[in-house]
Amino acid sequence: MITITPAAADQIRTSADQGGMQGLAMRIAAKRDPDGSIHYGMGFDDNELDGDIHVTSAGIDVVISDASKILLDGMTLDYVEIEPDTFQFIFMNPNDVNYVPPE
Repeated sequence: MITITPAAADQIRTSADQGGMQGLAMRIAAKRDPDGSIHYGMGFDDNELDGDIHVTSAGIDVVISDASKILLDGMTLDYVEIEPDTFQFIFMNPNDVNYVPPE
C-alpha cells in the first residue's frame, strides 16, 4: 500500500526522538483538491480511530484513515535533498494528477 524509503524512515525516527514521540505511529492523511491534485498531511498520532488501517514500512508504523486509503495506495514517501542543505519529504503518488514517474 505505502512504501517508506530508508531515508524517510531515518528522518521520521529522528523527528520522533527530537519531539519525544518515540513509539507513536505516523499518521498520513490525504485529500483531493479541486484541481485533482492531492494534499498531504502527516504527524505522530496516538489516537486510533474506527476504520484506521495500520501498515508497517521500513520499520515505521503508519496509520491511515479509511477515507485516505484509496488516495495513498501505491504512494512512496521519501526524504530528499531538494537544494544544497535543504531536505524535505516528498510524496511520489501515482494517484496524483501531478505525479511524474521517475525515469
